[in-house]
Amino acid sequence: MPGECEVRSTLVEATFDTAALVGHHYRLDDYYEVGREKIREYARAVQDFHPAHWSEAAANELGYDGLVAPTTFFSIVAMLANRRLFESVITGYGVYVQTDQVFEMYQPVVTGDRVTSDVELTAVRTVAGRDLLTVTNTFTAQSGEIVQIMHTTVLGLTAEDVDADITPAIERVIMHGIERTTVTDPATPSTPDYGPHSPASRDRLPRTAVDFEKLSVGTELPPRTARLTRGDLVNYAGVAGDANPIHWDEAIAAKAGLPDVIAHGMLTMALGAGFVTDWLGDPGALLRYNVRLSNYTIIEAESAGTVEFTARVKSLDPETKTAVLVITAKSNGRKIFGLATAEVRLS
Repeated sequence: MPGECEVRSTLVEATFDTAALVGHHYRLDDYYEVGREKIREYARAVQDFHPAHWSEAAANELGYDGLVAPTTFFSIVAMLANRRLFESVITGYGVYVQTDQVFEMYQPVVTGDRVTSDVELTAVRTVAGRDLLTVTNTFTAQSGEIVQIMHTTVLGLTAEDVDADITPAIERVIMHGIERTTVTDPATPSTPDYGPHSPASRDRLPRTAVDFEKLSVGTELPPRTARLTRGDLVNYAGVAGDANPIHWDEAIAAKAGLPDVIAHGMLTMALGAGFVTDWLGDPGALLRYNVRLSNYTIIEAESAGTVEFTARVKSLDPETKTAVLVITAKSNGRKIFGLATAEVRLS
């Protein structure tokens, strides 16, 4: 089973045509404020030790007003925002398998930023009798400009695809405080009303450690190996708000059809993003990050798991001083990323 399984505590049968819900949209009533310590907490959880995530002085040297949030930081906000969609609007699946993720960055996110989140079901495709659902999160700053867009694609599985005993098993171990959300009228979506995309990431002069003129197609990045333990998974689950027990409970993982506890798909993506921004030297120079998950990272109880990252320059654009990188991630000899690319802007 590719990607990452997301298990709901209640399994039900699909009783409607999910494709009919395409276009369903809502905006959260409250904003999310990016906290200084939350940035550090998240950076620690995804093993991203770039100084700009930890030190105001280091961030200031790169031209930022505060600590810079790691590339995938808004996955925390999306986790909160999307609960309403998956618990009260799309009610026909019991398990979601994450397959693809796209991050579009229009403005670096720093301490104190306040963003609102829009959620929209933007596509439903049927492949081999199963539905692939794409959810788009649009994050808007107080200025009214879009600072980041996330596109998440998941495979929806029904109750027949997993162990029938998984619901009571999850209820015995699920984190307290994870209540189901409700909406008054989930069948009546609002109309998206978005402002312009922020030009900051494209207009700002990046301060990268890499000189565009010294790159060529085929240039390879220094490889990185990340080490993950069960403790790392538990820590990430708490920091990111991902209460899915397949990442720390062997019995639940087995009932979901997995060979053992697996690392969060978003965690492996975050490790990959940190691998790129560490090479860049400027976290805000990453413009677009696209990952297709092809497998999972198994984390055994008796030993740590590893993810090996490599990358090379696929193409260069002298006019914009941008490059596209192709990223490879492997664990225990298996490719974790089926296709992963990053568009970066260089000095």
